[in-house]
Amino acid sequence: MDTAVHYITVTALSHPGLVRENNEDSLVAGPWTLCGTVTENPQTLVFPLGSPLVVAVADGIGGQPGGEVASALTVAHLAALGPALDSEEAVRAALVRCNRAVYAAAERNRSLTAMGTTVAGAVVLDGRLLVFNVGDSRVLEAGEDGLRRVSTDDSPPLAAGQRTTSLVTQAIGGAARFSAVTPHVRTVPLTEGRRYVVCTDGLTDPVTEAEIGAVLRAHDGARAAFELWRAALEAGAPDNITLALVRVGE
Repeated sequence: MDTAVHYITVTALSHPGLVRENNEDSLVAGPWTLCGTVTENPQTLVFPLGSPLVVAVADGIGGQPGGEVASALTVAHLAALGPALDSEEAVRAALVRCNRAVYAAAERNRSLTAMGTTVAGAVVLDGRLLVFNVGDSRVLEAGEDGLRRVSTDDSPPLAAGQRTTSLVTQAIGGAARFSAVTPHVRTVPLTEGRRYVVCTDGLTDPVTEAEIGAVLRAHDGARAAFELWRAALEAGAPDNITLALVRVGE
């Protein structure tokens, strides 16, 4: 990796969309968390490259109690554990810990029984990314060769002609009784100039990955985050929209 690259930028935005009354999404970027908050103007943070930096979104499961509680608990744990996430094994252990924390909170407050959340993100290290997810929130990589998905959806097979589904095959929490998770974690090279979109399905359900790629070819930074949000709104924005655009160096 080019030794001239000394920092990364994270541009984040979260919005309830046009249908849902509440925002059950949460986001973490390093020690900074955003839970159930509306940020129509993208917020850009700058971090030094070196120590592990976690950037993730959590999408509280709708139709069940406490989605916003589950997503906030998850990002709070990731923020606290972030500096120690220097390997795939550490990331897996952190997500297992998040899962146990959500079930423990539901056990203490029965009104939160079956609360759950998806989670997806990346830990930025010097020269590599640790990409992870549980559920159907996504991490996308954008470069000169186009856009590709680097996370793995936990969704049932789609029927012919079906592009999206609201069903997930595993989540952080989400069941009446404890259920273990098997997180997806992989290492990808960290390449200068590439951008990474970490987002909930409030973006990827109404906006195709081809459309996301077109926006990223035309725009960068805060303008790109704004245009992705606007694309979701123009497509009806049936769910909460939360995204973080990560860029490595210049």
